[in-house]
Amino acid sequence: MSAHLEGFDVAVHRSLTEPILLAGAPRSVAILNGTLAAAVGLGLQMWIPGLVMMIAGHTLAVFAAKRDPHFVEVLLRHLRQRGQYEC
Repeated sequence: MSAHLEGFDVAVHRSLTEPILLAGAPRSVAILNGTLAAAVGLGLQMWIPGLVMMIAGHTLAVFAAKRDPHFVEVLLRHLRQRGQYEC
């Protein structure tokens, strides 16, 4: 049933099908992580904990994104529909 029809080929660029990642982590998570680390580092003058928080948060986000690049959307949907599927 998967016959190839001439003239119906469409080239789809890879950027249209892959999620937007920033240094391997989802863009929204990386921006949120950087903002929180900057607030701790600059606002509270706690440089070392802010740097540690940035490295740890980004590392966890990269590991999660390697497993599932859409983990943020899946997590938000799970939290929003938590009581939907309880028995």
